[in-house]
Amino acid sequence: MQLFYKIFLALFIVFIAINLYVMEWDLGFWDEENAKFIFSMSAAVVGIIVVFILHNMSRLANIKNK
Repeated sequence: MQLFYKIFLALFIVFIAINLYVMEWDLGFWDEENAKFIFSMSAAVVGIIVVFILHNMSRLANIKNK
């Protein structure tokens, strides 16, 4: 995995961890106050998925060029 992908993977994992930490668990997961944290976590999960897709596409391009 390239350094570029590793940096973004770590960044998205940190975003998820921070959002889990600041979430108001007493209010409930789907409370309106927690909506901004849920949205941010879902964006980080989508980012992780995109990083893995880009990594696999770059590996396939390297295999195809050989």
